[in-house]
Amino acid sequence: MISGTNTDGHEHVFLGQDHARNERRIWLVIALTAVMMVVEIAAGTIYGSMALVADGWHMSTHASALLISALAYLFARKQARNPRFTFGTGKLGDLAGFASAIILAMIALLMGWESFLRITSPVPISFSQAIAVAVIGLAVNLISAWMLSGSGGHHHGHGHDHHHDHHHGHDHGHHGHADNNIRSAYMHVIADALTSVLAIAALTFGGLYGWLWLDPLMGIVGALIIAQWSWGLLKSSGAVLLDVLPEGETLPDEIRDVIEGDGDRITDLHVWQVGPGHHAAIVAVLTPRSRDTAFYKERLSSLDELSHVTVEVTRAA
Repeated sequence: MISGTNTDGHEHVFLGQDHARNERRIWLVIALTAVMMVVEIAAGTIYGSMALVADGWHMSTHASALLISALAYLFARKQARNPRFTFGTGKLGDLAGFASAIILAMIALLMGWESFLRITSPVPISFSQAIAVAVIGLAVNLISAWMLSGSGGHHHGHGHDHHHDHHHGHDHGHHGHADNNIRSAYMHVIADALTSVLAIAALTFGGLYGWLWLDPLMGIVGALIIAQWSWGLLKSSGAVLLDVLPEGETLPDEIRDVIEGDGDRITDLHVWQVGPGHHAAIVAVLTPRSRDTAFYKERLSSLDELSHVTVEVTRAA
C-alpha cells in the first residue's frame, strides 16, 4: 500500500491496494496494443490491405483510452503526497474511468453508424484476409484481457493502510471496492475482443453463404453491447465522482450500529468513497455522557473500509 503523510500528521493517501500492479499491467497492455497497431498499419500500407489499415487505426482508439488509464495511475501515484488534494488522489481512477466510458460510447456510436452505412451500401469483402486480421486482433486482445483479468478491479480486497487506525481482517460486504480505472481498461480490451469474435462469425458465414449483410449486422450488435457496457461504467464511475454510495452499501448502517446505543445518537452522518476500498465519514454524535471524539474513533476502528473519520461530539442538555 502506498502511503503519505498530511501536514497534521495523519495520512490522506487512498490509493487501491493493487495500484502499482494495475499500473504496470496497463503499460504492458499498451505496449502490446501499440506494437500490433503499428504492424497492422505498416503491413496494410505495404500490401495494400485496407482491412489491415482500418483494424490498426481501430486499435489506436483503444490504445489511446488505455493511455488515459495508465496516466491516471501515474499521476495519482506521483501526487499522492500533495496536500492540495484534500482527500488524496484516490478518485483519479474514477475520473479516468468516466472519460474512458465516454470514449467507449463514441466507439459504439461510430461502429453502429459505419455498420448502418454498410447495410445500406454494401462493399466487397475479402473474407479470408479479413478473417485473418480478426483472428490476429482477437489473439492480441485475449492476451491483454488475461493480463488485466487478475487486477484489482475484479475482486474485492482489504488490508488497507488507514490514516487514523490500522485494522485488518474484516469483511463487511461493502460495495464499490472495484477500481473503475482498471475496469475501464479491461472493458476496452474486451470490447475489442468482442468485435473480433463477432467479425469472425459474420465473415465465416458471409464467406460460406455470401451473406454480405451479416458483417454490418454483427457490427450493430457489437455496438449495442459496447454501449451498454459504457453506460454501466458511466454510472459507477460517475457515482463515485459525485459521492453517491451504491445501492446496498452497508457502511452507514454499520456506523450507526457501532455508535448508537447507551444514550448516544447520531444526528448527522456523511459517508463517501475517497478511493478503491476507502471511505471517509463525518459523524455528529449527541451524547448525555462525558465522551470525547477519541472514544468514538476507537469504536469506529473496527470498520476496515473506514479510512478517514471526522467526529463531532455534542453534550446533550
